[in-house]
Amino acid sequence: MTDTVLSLEDARLSLDGNAGRVDILKGISLEVRSGETLGLVGPSGSGKSSLLMLMGGLERATGGRVTALGHDLTALDEDALARVRREHMGVVFQSFHLIPTMTALENVATPLELAGAADAWERAEAELEAVGLAGRAGHYPSQMSGGEQQRVALARAAAPRPDILLADEPTGNLDGATGQIIMDLLFGLRDRHGATLVLVTHAPDLAARCDRVIRLDDGRIAPESRAEAAE
Repeated sequence: MTDTVLSLEDARLSLDGNAGRVDILKGISLEVRSGETLGLVGPSGSGKSSLLMLMGGLERATGGRVTALGHDLTALDEDALARVRREHMGVVFQSFHLIPTMTALENVATPLELAGAADAWERAEAELEAVGLAGRAGHYPSQMSGGEQQRVALARAAAPRPDILLADEPTGNLDGATGQIIMDLLFGLRDRHGATLVLVTHAPDLAARCDRVIRLDDGRIAPESRAEAAE
């Protein structure tokens, strides 16, 4: 499929800090197609994570337009943004963001249950099995390794069967071997659910697995990235 699921038109992000207003993204225009895997690379501070946050409606653009699956994220109120994220997106962060007082199964099932899914617990069990954690469903985050916690986070992101998966340095807190396992699982979940995947990474080998790579530099898409996108 070649349908556009994410579209940014001159998207900008400026934030107020102690030193005054800071321009983080300076006019980003790109389209992401259904089923595509897009890698976002570039030096620290170039705006990769901020761009991912705009795509997921976790930050609101201060200029331009961001559209996801036909929804203008720049025009929606917070409740509508939350519904779009809940119904269509899964997000995986570098930090696992698990609730420490909940078991692995509860961390995956509870968001589904709150969203009204009648089969929340069955789906949670299936996703934990898919990431190799069926035997750890009753364990709490403090009883699991970093790699296991990130697997739970992957299961939680995939359980709603999202149209779009967003991953921000998902292997950043893990050693090389564990990170490779997590990336294999992430791409496997993408394939199983047919989701579009946008991945922020510093690792060249992970970027090489993507269908297309966009390089950011100082809040803008680097010229060579535009050439890659046109090929």
